[in-house]
Amino acid sequence: MRRPNGQMYHPRKLSNLPDVTALQRLRTAGVAALMYGPPGTGKTSVVEAAFPDIVTVQGDSDTIVDDFVGSYVPTPDGSFEFVDGPLVTAMREGRALFIDDATLIPPPVLAVVYPAMDGRRQVTVKANKGEVVNAAPGFYVVAGHNPGVHGAILSDALSSRFAAQIHVSTDYDLATKLKIEPKAVRVAKNLALKQEKGDIGWAPQLRELIAFGRIADALGTKAAAGNLIGVAPDEDRDIVAEAVRSVFGPDIAPLSLGPQI
Repeated sequence: MRRPNGQMYHPRKLSNLPDVTALQRLRTAGVAALMYGPPGTGKTSVVEAAFPDIVTVQGDSDTIVDDFVGSYVPTPDGSFEFVDGPLVTAMREGRALFIDDATLIPPPVLAVVYPAMDGRRQVTVKANKGEVVNAAPGFYVVAGHNPGVHGAILSDALSSRFAAQIHVSTDYDLATKLKIEPKAVRVAKNLALKQEKGDIGWAPQLRELIAFGRIADALGTKAAAGNLIGVAPDEDRDIVAEAVRSVFGPDIAPLSLGPQI
């Protein structure tokens, strides 16, 4: 399936259905879904593939209520007009709203979405003269959560509103089908096992494996292997370096500029 950015998405199984079909059925049933897993595993990809009408809010600690409901913006004639934000747009048009990195958003800010998700299915836009916006049929909320990321808080209020919580892990079979270097996939699997045991907090996911393939095509396999070490967090880099060098050779090092040519 093709995503809005033109990239192809390869569906995976979810409850014996293609994942996109399962998510579409949850939307029809009015069951909000929370996709959780490490960064780079494909949470955004599956959501975009399932819902071509998606409207996205990219969450972080600086996200404010205006980023959801909208705000006044200047017009060419010097006046101001209110422009709807993603939440209000999705409600008016009956579209799907994707809140990416939802657990990085301050809970009081995220609470603006809750009235739209419950039986009221409406929000009051205080910034726009207290306008009450009702959700059109088809309006749906899906969110992404990266457990373990610094600052991510899965509050009880947030968790309780997403009845379906779906774990997303790296699809190593897809990495193989994409003809990514088998040694890189082996390193990623080995590090994923260490991550599960709590030995490290980071392991390469599908995003890093796809980048490995592109870097290998551009600069060679050794450079791509070295980049796996370079992108690892400082606290995990020694263990990652050991895993990479055990497979690719002892001379693998992070990408670094050398002397003048």
